[in-house]
Amino acid sequence: MAFTGNEAEQFPLDTAAAWTANYRKKNPNGIKAHFFGMNIIKQILAQPNCVGIRCYYALDEKGVQQMIMVGADKDENDLYNGIIAEVSLPCPPYCANSSPLL
Repeated sequence: MAFTGNEAEQFPLDTAAAWTANYRKKNPNGIKAHFFGMNIIKQILAQPNCVGIRCYYALDEKGVQQMIMVGADKDENDLYNGIIAEVSLPCPPYCANSSPLL
């Protein structure tokens, strides 16, 4: 399979809320989300041959859950020699004031 840039689709809120609730039940004290600003996302997507973003789950040196973002090309390869994003803002403490996903 090759990536086209059309992978994934819009997702209904009720299903998204149910899935995030499932995660929180299994991880009651875990990080619920990560926020990445639009500028780093735009920089990743603007790289030559980039058709999307792959997200990796990670643990930092303190054992805290993190999310790593890297561009991917149509052949499903990571563009690891380009821009790799981290230093996201985790929730908690950077959570929405009100959201059915929380």
